[in-house]
Amino acid sequence: MSFKASAGQPPKGGRPFRFDEVLAAAAMALICLISFANVIVRYLTDVSFAFTEEYSVFLLVFMTLIGSAVAFASDGHIRILFFRNLLPPRARRLADGLALLLSGLLFAMVLYYGALFAFDEWQYEETSPGLGYPNWIYTVWLPVLCGWILVRIGGRLHRLFRHDGEV
Repeated sequence: MSFKASAGQPPKGGRPFRFDEVLAAAAMALICLISFANVIVRYLTDVSFAFTEEYSVFLLVFMTLIGSAVAFASDGHIRILFFRNLLPPRARRLADGLALLLSGLLFAMVLYYGALFAFDEWQYEETSPGLGYPNWIYTVWLPVLCGWILVRIGGRLHRLFRHDGEV
């Protein structure tokens, strides 16, 4: 069977990552609503909702990590295809597998160090400068979402190397 480059296309058999897309869209919608409300209030009253920056930054990071999970699940992650496409199908699959393994290693390291970071913020009771919330409620999502990205990378690896070789 030949290898088909399916960058940006959903895997065969449905769309198992729609939940990820809904989360990313909800985060984007919240960022838009918060920013819009802030602009309206600032225009009408000359007062800014300064605390909204804290929420917006968290939602932006959340959306970015969820978007990474969607990209890995749908084979839409960033890569340079020029040299990969010059390879024969089996070597392409191996190059894709190596790229996924290295990406998995990177996100495993971010998971580990992100967990240490969140634990430190919990242990030392760090608070956010804007609202005074415990910082760990924001940083705990870094290892959680990196774990989710690792699940998506694992699923992509499974689809890449299943017995028929079709992706």
